[in-house]
Amino acid sequence: MNKMEADLSGFNIDAPRWDQCTFLGRVKHFFNITDPRTVLVSERELDWAKVMVEKSRMGVVPPGTQVEQLLYAKKLYDSAFHPDTGDKMNVIGRMSFQVPGGMIITGFMLQFYRTMPAVIFWQWVNQSFNALVNYTNRNAASPTSVRQMALSYITATTTAVATAVGMNMLTKRAPPLVGRWVPFAAVAAANCVNIPMMRQQELIQGICVKDGNHNEIGHSRRAAAVGITQVVLSRITMAAPGMILLPVIMERLEKLRFMRKVKVLHAPLQVLLSGCFLIFMVPVACGLFPQKCELPASYLEPELQDTIRAKYGELVPYVYFNKGL
Repeated sequence: MNKMEADLSGFNIDAPRWDQCTFLGRVKHFFNITDPRTVLVSERELDWAKVMVEKSRMGVVPPGTQVEQLLYAKKLYDSAFHPDTGDKMNVIGRMSFQVPGGMIITGFMLQFYRTMPAVIFWQWVNQSFNALVNYTNRNAASPTSVRQMALSYITATTTAVATAVGMNMLTKRAPPLVGRWVPFAAVAAANCVNIPMMRQQELIQGICVKDGNHNEIGHSRRAAAVGITQVVLSRITMAAPGMILLPVIMERLEKLRFMRKVKVLHAPLQVLLSGCFLIFMVPVACGLFPQKCELPASYLEPELQDTIRAKYGELVPYVYFNKGL
């Protein structure tokens, strides 16, 4: 018992296991919490994880608890509960569902790109999925109305479909490989619309920024723009390798004699290969930028800078905020 107490003395469950100031550290962190296996964990086990994390924060861990149990509980907690509110997120919107959900949608978008109805259907499915993911992983300190969510969903879906349909028409006489890249162009264009629209409240009213001691010091529209831009770049990076390289791979595979005989397996193969790309790209893309953004106070709006100086003097050189995922 003494040994276990010694192991847990000074244990901070919220301290990152890996250095979040480095890209590699962030990738390791997101490999841990975006593990698709956590999607299969029961509700009861997730509730246990939340209780363990909350007890650890209060310093009242049950006797006999091992460090490994606390680390596992934190992994489940980070994968399933929102970092701002502590509320359980819906399964489909969690980043740990990006691999199983994204591989199916990406695989079918890349497979069924030739006919207009298929293009429209799969772009709609993808944007429905993205809208749910964006809402689930928003900065919860900035509430979003049902009207705003509906508007962003309709706008992003329209953008994706219009891009895909327009580029399909433009590339009819282009080499076949160019046509296979149309879904990525549509996804990239829609991400540039969907995420800012879904989080427009942050751009209008500002995102909550805090000092190094987690004290709220105001709301900044400039900080919101930085965070949302980083999320857009991360999402495009997440999709890029699979949606750019996989068409090249399939273009060559489909020329093989045995592949021409098993056309029914082309779609499942693309789904499987999409999953192989995503299992690495989800943590890599999420780790491109720190989730807890650091911004020089001098970059903020002049009126917010004046408020900070009046209250804290020059003691707050940087502000921090959760950019969302």
